[in-house]
Amino acid sequence: MRLFILFIVVLSFFKLEAQPSTISQADSLYSNGNYSKAIDIYKTFTSQDEVHAKIAKSYMALGNYDNALNYYKLAAEADPKNGLILYEYARLLSKTKNFETSIEVFNQLMNIDYRNPNYHYEMGLALERMKDDSTALNRFRSAYDLDPTHQKAIFKIAKHFLIKRKHQISHSYIDKGLESYENNIELISLKAQNYYYQEDYHNARDWFKKLIAMGESSEFIHEKLSTLHAEFADYELAIEQRKLVLKYNPYSSDAMLLIGSYYNRLKDYINAEKYVKQALALKDVPLDYEYQLLGTVLNRQDKNKDAIAAFQKSLKENPENISSEFYIISTKDKYYADIDTKIKMYEDFRDKHPDTFYSQFASRRITELKEEKFTKTTD
Repeated sequence: MRLFILFIVVLSFFKLEAQPSTISQADSLYSNGNYSKAIDIYKTFTSQDEVHAKIAKSYMALGNYDNALNYYKLAAEADPKNGLILYEYARLLSKTKNFETSIEVFNQLMNIDYRNPNYHYEMGLALERMKDDSTALNRFRSAYDLDPTHQKAIFKIAKHFLIKRKHQISHSYIDKGLESYENNIELISLKAQNYYYQEDYHNARDWFKKLIAMGESSEFIHEKLSTLHAEFADYELAIEQRKLVLKYNPYSSDAMLLIGSYYNRLKDYINAEKYVKQALALKDVPLDYEYQLLGTVLNRQDKNKDAIAAFQKSLKENPENISSEFYIISTKDKYYADIDTKIKMYEDFRDKHPDTFYSQFASRRITELKEEKFTKTTD
């Protein structure tokens, strides 16, 4: 009998010793990314309340959010004062769009530690996803008040005021954030956008250039910087940035058209023609302006016949485009030799559009042509 009792005691001792090593083994499997095997071992543990959170984290790592939520709920019920468990549970609830339950758990957390800025910030994210923007902003501001260096909260607040076009308030939060983290890409981007929408193009360009210098690249950045370079007539730089836009959106007819217009400003008419033609090939909307631009570029290269055809297409796209109608006549003026024919074209145009800006040019050209005809006759 004594031997039997001794055997039971020894067996119990080894069972107690085995439990920690089992947990240690499971933790090691989790740390090395073997999540499913870790879960299997955690589930063999006698005191499941102690491993619910570990199982939840393992399911999270596997991307099985439903099971993770179930186990976080069990963990939170077993240890309702454990801030770390509640925090991870609340974040996962928010991530899986269980917003109302998430907010309830965040309120539990605030009862434990109201001065934790992340609780306020994460609750703000949940409220933001529920489209409760004003309450979300209050949470972000609470996070900022508790921690004036909280970069994510600062970004949310600054972005809110940018959207509301309250640029100076937005700038003040951004500047505060950059004091503690000068290379915050998100805040630098907001800074550039604020200046852009304020039409402070000099500062806007500097801040967008800073993003580029930091290795940032996006269609939005290159598009805005191209526009800003063009504002300062730096067309070569504008072209360079707009071509980078095409790397993100190779079928952007708008980008191609702008590149063509910038080449036109640089008097590089060959490239201007190339990009305008590419834009025309892609567009499926009224193209009177685009054909008009092409005609202008062709005229610059003395391709008068092709220019006339382009202006005629422009007029066909929009019969009310008086400028294209005038450009047809002015191009024919260069292309045709007969003076009387030229005079007749300009007179017909002037009579048709007597009160327009172009009728003055037509009248002036009629006078010049008549003087030219008189000189030839007297000679």
